[in-house]
Amino acid sequence: MVREHWHFTAPPFDGSLEPASFYTGLPQEEALARLEWLVDERQRVGLVVAAEGCGKSHLCSMAARRLAGLGAEVALLSLGGLAEGDWLEMLLERLPLDRVSRAEPLRPWQKLENRLRENRLMERPTALLFDDLDRAPPDAIEGVVRLASGVESLYARTVVIATASPEGSTRLPAALRQRAAVRIELPPWDEGIVAGFLDRAIVRVGGAAGLFSVEAAATLARFSAGVPRLVGQLAQWSLAAAAGDGLAYVDAGTVERAWRELAPQWEDRSDGHSPVGQQDGSHGPGSQPEAGQPQVRVVRRLWG
Repeated sequence: MVREHWHFTAPPFDGSLEPASFYTGLPQEEALARLEWLVDERQRVGLVVAAEGCGKSHLCSMAARRLAGLGAEVALLSLGGLAEGDWLEMLLERLPLDRVSRAEPLRPWQKLENRLRENRLMERPTALLFDDLDRAPPDAIEGVVRLASGVESLYARTVVIATASPEGSTRLPAALRQRAAVRIELPPWDEGIVAGFLDRAIVRVGGAAGLFSVEAAATLARFSAGVPRLVGQLAQWSLAAAAGDGLAYVDAGTVERAWRELAPQWEDRSDGHSPVGQQDGSHGPGSQPEAGQPQVRVVRRLWG
């Protein structure tokens, strides 16, 4: 119903990490430029730091495409939640080894070093992106540190890019943090970036720019605290609410009603970005909703 009402060709805020859905505002473009600089200048380590939901994984996905465009051989591996001993085999699966190389009776680390050596001899940089390094098992952290600090010539064209939360980054080994040529911090979005993101996401799927009014975009930015993941969630619910009311655009009141429905899901957030109203128990600007009134009438009409 939502796509039909707005005449979209696809959901604009589906939460995917595909590069096509990446919003390249000024902070994102600056972050990508710094990661490209690492490869161009033959640096060894870059560290991306951001709170949960602020775009670390999406930046990695986009960086993998951009660095491959510079001629680098790229492997992206999310380390969060992996079991001890799994990371190296999974990393090798993401590298384009030929059948003979994969079948060689060598230890996984030797296979990896052989590939790095081959790339160096061909003057081809290797970019290894490790998402959620602060949530990796100990053996993976030790391996990444070895890749970042190895002095052998085979590591000369290898760049290691790791992401972590602000709290988790302080727990990373000093050997890794000290070798980082760049430390990129991804802050929450301001109102201007949120408005640009909304327009770009909607135009990408066939909608018209300005579907969210200026006031709606500002309200959405305030309620979501500028956290990109929450921006997308609240935007999707707001579109559904506006479609249920038969509106021609999304206004600030619709965003507020949608936020009241999502707010209970955000109360237990532990990443340091509490949406507006959570600290003091309120439900947004103005007064509490009237007793007995549904919090988001149109949303509930769509999904029960």
